[in-house]
Amino acid sequence: MGNHELSEYALPERELSEPVVELTEEEKAVLVGEVPDRRVVTIGAVLLVICAAFVVRGVFGDGNGASTGDGPRPEDIARDRPPVAAVTYEITGRGSADISYLARNDGGRGGRPAVEADVRLPWRKTVFVPAGERPVVSVRLDEGGGEARCALAVGGKHRHRDVTAGAFGRATCSVRVG
Repeated sequence: MGNHELSEYALPERELSEPVVELTEEEKAVLVGEVPDRRVVTIGAVLLVICAAFVVRGVFGDGNGASTGDGPRPEDIARDRPPVAAVTYEITGRGSADISYLARNDGGRGGRPAVEADVRLPWRKTVFVPAGERPVVSVRLDEGGGEARCALAVGGKHRHRDVTAGAFGRATCSVRVG
């Protein structure tokens, strides 16, 4: 290929209207669509910092008391415990009585019986009872008699009432929760 063949394809100098500018390697990469090495390193560093933040949060908690360290997580506790309902027991009347009722146990599962002896009426107590349990309150008057009414409310709504009178009279209120 001689000098003559090259001149066939080359443009004459007078036809060029703009000067030829040499591009840097970075400018050539942008024109071709490549990302410069500096930008790749910067994006990688930002992603690494974000990942490290998630790891630190998982180890040390979120700053709001929630931690995945040694203790159980709040969502695990909520999942393991059955839902509860506020149950209000109320005994009205006159005289003295023994009162027994169902209360939530310390572990949050099932109820435990509780007894209060020789209580002067009126008496009222709110406890939390697991859903599915059957809260019950029972009143037994003493030998002096008197009169008593029991009432049981779940979530503020009265659900059951009973009445008794006389020596050793007994009244019981119960309903299923949940």
